[in-house]
Amino acid sequence: MKYRLNKLVSVFLCGFILLSGCSSGSSSNYVEGEQRTTITTIHTPQASGTLVGSNGVISIDYSNSSEGYIMVQYGGSADKAKVQITNPDSTVYSYSLSTSDYQTFPLTGGDGSYTIEVYEHAYDNLYALSYTLTISVTLNNEFLPYLYPNQYTWFTDDSQAVELARELSDTSSNDLHFIEQVYNYVIENIDYDLDIASNIPTDYIPDIDETLSSGKGICFD
Repeated sequence: MKYRLNKLVSVFLCGFILLSGCSSGSSSNYVEGEQRTTITTIHTPQASGTLVGSNGVISIDYSNSSEGYIMVQYGGSADKAKVQITNPDSTVYSYSLSTSDYQTFPLTGGDGSYTIEVYEHAYDNLYALSYTLTISVTLNNEFLPYLYPNQYTWFTDDSQAVELARELSDTSSNDLHFIEQVYNYVIENIDYDLDIASNIPTDYIPDIDETLSSGKGICFD
């Protein structure tokens, strides 16, 4: 079980640090004499304000939807709010809005029509639909939704995860070797946290640097 969970964690970690390049060491995918150049550019999401849907309380900035993300801001009085994004294939992803600042959410369903719904907490476990926006998306690149930080995988240029990715990249010979090094790092350094798994907090949001610092986490981390 631990192996499978760590494998999931490693795949997830690869998803947000692939932008940092590849790696070189003594593993099976190492190619002596080769080294891939580490990519240092960090994609930073922005609420550009050129395309915004709003009802005065909720704002959805989709100015950069072609880059694979939207940004949502909630300014209402409810104690909690949620976002639901319905992809072109009708897959629905739900997120919590945890602050009054703009938060970033990925558009992982490729090109097509997306419906974004924002719900405000009413009482108990019930939420009321407050705002809906449907947008048409044509991605500039199919991988962009995975290269920008978002609520679940938030990172910046000085994040510990980004620094680690660059270190692994600098010792890698090609893409596959880099991924292998990330995988090995995770399974050797991150343990499954049974305490959190047995009592996962409501609206739990991963913190990638905390996972690296503590050396433990759950599948989500």
